[in-house]
Amino acid sequence: MLSNIRIVLVQTFHPGNIGASARAMKTMGLTRLTLVNPRRFPDDQASQLAAGADDVLANAHVVGSLAEAVDDCVQVIGASARLRNLPLPHFDEPDEMANAAMANAEQGPVALVFGRERFGLTNDEIRCCTHQVSIPANPDYGVLNLSQAVQVLSHEIFRAWRQLPGSDFQQATPRHASLPTQQQLTHFHDHLHRVMQGIGFLTQPHARTEDHLHALFARAQPTRKELSLLRGLLSAIEEKGEKSSEPENRS
Repeated sequence: MLSNIRIVLVQTFHPGNIGASARAMKTMGLTRLTLVNPRRFPDDQASQLAAGADDVLANAHVVGSLAEAVDDCVQVIGASARLRNLPLPHFDEPDEMANAAMANAEQGPVALVFGRERFGLTNDEIRCCTHQVSIPANPDYGVLNLSQAVQVLSHEIFRAWRQLPGSDFQQATPRHASLPTQQQLTHFHDHLHRVMQGIGFLTQPHARTEDHLHALFARAQPTRKELSLLRGLLSAIEEKGEKSSEPENRS
């Protein structure tokens, strides 16, 4: 299942950090690296700091946006400080994150997303995530290098994978129902937006209604069947609205 764990680096500035991250991944059995708009790649500095993880670099997938990087994933976990204004489900402990990620990796790809060296992930990028995770550190100096953060979370994933047959993992039994991909969730949220606009529900542009609904569905983690049911409900509302707006046929 480690092959279903994807490390995503967003707009990495220094190519050496890409190489060091690849090295951190390989030591923990991870091979799937996706780069979103890296400043320089491929690059000799990345190869030098990979220190033998050249195969991870050679197979890295380069894409133009975070949405493209995670659209087939069943879970997307953004590594960042807890953001109160975006109330996504949050793992306070990396080991809890790892257990959940390994459970979901039985169904499809799971992405761990790391932002830029200087300022991390933007709010819009966090909205591409289903969960957040923070790495507990010294409150007076909680600064981790990008590759160090990749190493810490990759180690937790590896630990959870090693414990799959053990009793600790039994508490994180994977769900039997299939989870939707991020592409399917995006289509749902686009559909929900159209319906809410059509019925006049979105009347206060600054109320952040859609952010709260996005967080609600992220916490709920609807299955593909449940998402299909919700899409059917939205379609029925649209159809009802179209019929009610038709002019009456008077004889």
